[in-house]
Amino acid sequence: MDLEELLRAMDRTAANLSKLEGVWERAKPYIPTGPQHGSHPAYDDLARAWTDLLPGLPPVDGWTITEQLPDIAAMGQAYLDYFEVSEQPHAVQAAGEKPEADLAAYRYRLDRARRRAARGRLEQLVATVDTALPLAVKGVAEDSLDHLVNAHTEQVETAVGEIARLLGDAADTIGRWWDLHRHLRFSQGHDWRDIVVLDWPTVRADILSHALGDSDPLPVPDMDLGQAASGHLTGPATLALPWERLDDDGFERLLYDLLRSIPEHENVQWLMQTRAPDRGRDLSLDRVLRDGSGGVRTERVIVQAKHWRSRSVNAAAVSETATAGKLWSPPLVRGIVVATSGRFTADAVSWAERHNAEGAVPYIDLWPDSRLETLLAQKPHIAAAHGLR
Repeated sequence: MDLEELLRAMDRTAANLSKLEGVWERAKPYIPTGPQHGSHPAYDDLARAWTDLLPGLPPVDGWTITEQLPDIAAMGQAYLDYFEVSEQPHAVQAAGEKPEADLAAYRYRLDRARRRAARGRLEQLVATVDTALPLAVKGVAEDSLDHLVNAHTEQVETAVGEIARLLGDAADTIGRWWDLHRHLRFSQGHDWRDIVVLDWPTVRADILSHALGDSDPLPVPDMDLGQAASGHLTGPATLALPWERLDDDGFERLLYDLLRSIPEHENVQWLMQTRAPDRGRDLSLDRVLRDGSGGVRTERVIVQAKHWRSRSVNAAAVSETATAGKLWSPPLVRGIVVATSGRFTADAVSWAERHNAEGAVPYIDLWPDSRLETLLAQKPHIAAAHGLR
């Protein structure tokens, strides 16, 4: 089926669902909560409108809403009957709550189906923007006021427009989505620089997160896990992760999710992106520090991702990161984490230890692959979500 045709059908269905939700909101005050006699003309009209709208909800995965609004006259009499026999009217209460439950269930299924339909195309469009953005701003000064138009900017604008079409209402939940559109609208050189450094990294992560919602399951083997666990198991459990499955962006997204999962971390965000061979994308966070007396303070920490598999991170790279940290103030950067999917050289470890022993700011924390693997062993769902388990 054509994707646009399916999206149009989903859009019309969402509009019908919104109408039904509006009917229910107006009808709900008439639903009896105790004994009563008769119905109400306004409610009867709403019940007819509900019936007229139901054909506008096609099945989603074989299910749709089929039941009419409750007969409030019968409900009122049922409450009276239960009262006379001194029984709790649970069945009547459930009947009064069912329309709202059905609407919620249908919207959940519809949103899930839309994510499923859009997922593949969203991933293609994200890849398009990833490729075109660096080319669009190549050679453009960071403070340029010139209107920037070229084949690559047009490619980005077209891709972002289609992403908006695929996301639908969910676009409103995307961080920096409206900042991105504002910068696209003004389209001066410095606007495009802000898109590269600030807008797209955040928007990109949220788009990919939306493409696979929290309720969408990861693929699992067709087995009974309890029976398998009771059988004869061989081989050890391992901390080692297949880092080669991740590209630079994948490693950075993994770090972003890992950092956000740590309770002491707040305001985790991307600061910049650069593709120079000896740099990574910088993230920042506020680390919350608590003492035994109940005092609380926060300190700013910068995290640099280095997805280096062919070589270890040397002392020069760590020293450069520490020096750059002084340029990120204010607020003062108290700590720097250099995280790599590989290892650090002996001179890098020695340099960081001397730097920290002297009490210099910022404090340098080195996270090699073994440290990341230990952290992810405690949060296996994150490793699994990024294809490492």
